[in-house]
Amino acid sequence: MDAMAAIKQTFFQECEEQLAELESGLLAIEGGQSDLETINAVFRAVHSVKGGAGAFHLDDLVGFAHIFETTLDHVRGGKLAPTPELLKTMLRSADVLADLVRAARDGGTVEEGRKKALADELARWSGGSGGAPAAEEAAAEEEDSLAGLNFVPIQITEDDVDFSGAAPDAGNTFKVSFKPHRALYAKANDATLILRELSSLGTAEIVCDESQLPKLGELDPEEAYLIWNITLNTEKDEQAVREVFEFVDTDCDLTVEKADPPGAADVDIAALIRQATEAAAPAEAEPAAAAPAPTPAAASAPANAAASGDHPAAGGKGDAGIAVTAQTTIRVDLDRVDRLADLVGELVINQAMLAQRITEGNHGKASSASVALDELEQLTREIQESVMAIRAQPVKSVFQRMPRLAREVATLTGKSVRLIMDGEGTEVDKTVIERLADPLTHMIRNAIDHGLESPEKRRAAGKSEEGTVRLSAMHRSGRIVIEVADDGAGINRARVKQIAIDKGLIPADAQLTDDEVDNLIFLPGFSTASTVSNISGRGVGMDVVKRSVQALGGRISITSVPGKGSTFAMSLPLTLAVLDGMVVTVADQTLVVPLTAIVETLQPKQADVHGMGGDSRVIAIRDRFVPLVDVGQVLSYRYEAADPMTRVALLVETEGGARNALLVDAIQGQRQVVIKSLEANYGRVPGIAGATILGDGRVALIVDVDAVVADARGDVYRDPGLAMAS
Repeated sequence: MDAMAAIKQTFFQECEEQLAELESGLLAIEGGQSDLETINAVFRAVHSVKGGAGAFHLDDLVGFAHIFETTLDHVRGGKLAPTPELLKTMLRSADVLADLVRAARDGGTVEEGRKKALADELARWSGGSGGAPAAEEAAAEEEDSLAGLNFVPIQITEDDVDFSGAAPDAGNTFKVSFKPHRALYAKANDATLILRELSSLGTAEIVCDESQLPKLGELDPEEAYLIWNITLNTEKDEQAVREVFEFVDTDCDLTVEKADPPGAADVDIAALIRQATEAAAPAEAEPAAAAPAPTPAAASAPANAAASGDHPAAGGKGDAGIAVTAQTTIRVDLDRVDRLADLVGELVINQAMLAQRITEGNHGKASSASVALDELEQLTREIQESVMAIRAQPVKSVFQRMPRLAREVATLTGKSVRLIMDGEGTEVDKTVIERLADPLTHMIRNAIDHGLESPEKRRAAGKSEEGTVRLSAMHRSGRIVIEVADDGAGINRARVKQIAIDKGLIPADAQLTDDEVDNLIFLPGFSTASTVSNISGRGVGMDVVKRSVQALGGRISITSVPGKGSTFAMSLPLTLAVLDGMVVTVADQTLVVPLTAIVETLQPKQADVHGMGGDSRVIAIRDRFVPLVDVGQVLSYRYEAADPMTRVALLVETEGGARNALLVDAIQGQRQVVIKSLEANYGRVPGIAGATILGDGRVALIVDVDAVVADARGDVYRDPGLAMAS
């Protein structure tokens, strides 16, 4: 990949971040958070996309972003109020902007009519013509407007600049010299908007220097001749001042110099020294003002490259207190991280093989080889945890898409819905994050369309007209649990069962528990919708959710109370790469039981085991009776029930909190294993979550504890595939 292609790829990566910030900011404004900081963040996101697009001559993207930016600038300046109607237009415009970015990246196109309709709508809000001026026209337009001032020094007044965020008594004064290059205008940037953004940091006195302006006959309309000298009084630091110019710093000459505030000569220096001497340690740690930074030279990188966090380092003469902000993050291609994770998995396998060889060689635990192996095992675990932490991401990236979805479905169904989100900072492996969007989309749509009643029915039931859907994420027992709960009418079990009978999904005389009836909605082709719409009624939905969750090594459960609502809970592994497990033997087969599900191990005694009719048995543990599940019998390794007195019981806890005792032949030990997908390489096996490679090179199956327990109970309707087979 050549240098320009790599820079362009970085630009598109940054566009994804800016688009996410744009959408989250617009949703925050829609939710009532219309403070200046949020509005400025939204404006900067669109401005950043436009600035970078101009560097690559992406004219469609630049043109639409320019109109969008102009409307946002009116909101920022107080000329437009962020009304619900305007925000709807902006949210749809954000979608078009995202489509334009994807089209520029992938080589596609965006429907011209859709783009023009929204551009015209934005223009009507801002009072414009709906067309973005070309770069040359924009530059010439600014030159003409300045020519009308007879080229005298000017100042931007309160009428031109939004001072709502200004601090008149701010403590820092900066002298800024800003000379645009012709490339700045060619990339569709606007010096006026940059100066207006700078003014929002505090109180600014801006003077235009026209000394380099040639005579009219010698003037090149595409050239930039003007220099802007600004005196800025602000509470912000130099870094904040430079960030205003970060997307044009390669297309201008820029100098930012700390200056003494007005009236500094009258300050009592001796008093200041005494105050500094008496100040606490935290005050001493504050960085001193940075000296003027060198003017950045023109570079081949686009304007948006500054977003990676690189800024000119501040230089100083004799100022020992100058602090330079170091870059704290870097961009790494995901393929490299995936490759690193794969290598760590192989390292874990090889470490296990080495441990097996040392054990077979009868080396004592105190031998140098065993000690070195223990150190290697600890180091391997730390490396594995570090790599998994690199891949971990908060679920916020998926959650933030849901408010838009909820609002759109609520509009289509004519319902009033409030979406509450909890646990957005909960982290999970990136591979899990990427595959969560589809299941969550189906569940949110289902909760609003099927779960919540109409406003009329809610009033009749004594409820608020506004329905509530709660989306939450939490860590539980080494897994991540994501719940979608609504306060609707709950599942109509009689109707669900009748529909399943009518569709031939279950026999007419089937005797089902409430939980089994609830789980019928996961059967392929099942739907309670009476009509086909854009939302539901095509027999595709919750079965897709279950298959998606199972493909991630997870499971989904339902809790429903008639008249109160329903809760759908997805339980997923934190990572699809490595887990801690207990290696056990069952009927001469080696299996791995996830350690997170095991509460304790015990040796059954004759007095503690009791029959419950048929082949069912329970075991008494601390004055409680729990079901005793023979793993070998459930997985068809043997047909006769094993003698508990000669076996070992593993007390496990399922996702629903129920406890069961798994009967195994023997325990080999605890081990960290690398998860390999059995479904991708062979096929789905009931009761098995995956496979792994042991230290001796053999393949061992990883037990799905919840599936084994459900199968032992004969709970066949929890799995659509098993239900159909019956």
